Amino acid sequence: MKSPSQTTAIDFDSAKLQRLGFGQQPPLLARPVSLAQLRQQMSLQLQTSLEPQRILGLFFREVQRLVPLDALTYVHNDSDLRLEFGARGHHSASYRLSHEGEHMGELVFRRNQRFSEQELGNLESLLSALLYPMRNALLYRAATQSALRDPLTGAGNRIAMEQTLQREIEMSRRHLQPLSLLMLDIDHFKQVNDLHGHSAGDDVLKAVAASIKGQLRNVDMVFRYGGEEFLILLSNTGRDAAAMVGERLRQAAQAQDYYANNRLIELTVSLGCSTLLPGESAESLLRRADSALYVAKREGRNRLTMAG
Repeated sequence: MKSPSQTTAIDFDSAKLQRLGFGQQPPLLARPVSLAQLRQQMSLQLQTSLEPQRILGLFFREVQRLVPLDALTYVHNDSDLRLEFGARGHHSASYRLSHEGEHMGELVFRRNQRFSEQELGNLESLLSALLYPMRNALLYRAATQSALRDPLTGAGNRIAMEQTLQREIEMSRRHLQPLSLLMLDIDHFKQVNDLHGHSAGDDVLKAVAASIKGQLRNVDMVFRYGGEEFLILLSNTGRDAAAMVGERLRQAAQAQDYYANNRLIELTVSLGCSTLLPGESAESLLRRADSALYVAKREGRNRLTMAG
């Protein structure tokens, strides 16, 4: 019997799919009467979405018409994607999805009963219906993320910031939770570019962005707001807690070593912080954080200033 924890690579190409009959468009069946019919039905259903969570949710539901499952886990690190459905089970069957050498993630089926050889064969056959919908979803996700990310630092760009800030303000009001914003600026960044070149400046920006991300929770969001400015959105975070986060970011940036042409660069950052007021607009919240940052720089830099 196949080991429940064995990992298998599934690699299909278009010729194989044609042999399996995927060029046809069979009508949807109310209830499949065979593996082939379920596979064909799923191939149609899964093509109706470009959202990985919806595709895998449909797949998890439909697979159980043939092979009972307790849980399904999918991980694709390149897309920063991890999805889980159901509860954990004692036995697992793991598969590495790939197509023409392109890695498409790890899929793990779990349940409390051991899988039979026939059930494992059915799962592997049904994976053929998942391959192309997931590939299209991953491509779409990558394109969407690329459009919303700063290519140099990997932080969100201005478009992503504007969309996210408005959404977070609405959620803050709906759930009566605080929301705070940090505006961070690298002190004397122009000197880095002038003395060491723009390549060194780019390295500093990437290092500062990594330092910021390393100090935050997963729910916190980082955006590149301008040339050397970053905006950090702190959900469910009040004024005092935001001040603590800002000070932690300032200290972490100062403690990090930055090099240009093997020469150590001393670097500090300044921050302004604002916390959402009742009825306040996104523009006002941003303006108050920016004004607080201006005060921090005017008063000597390498400090955090709270908006009034």
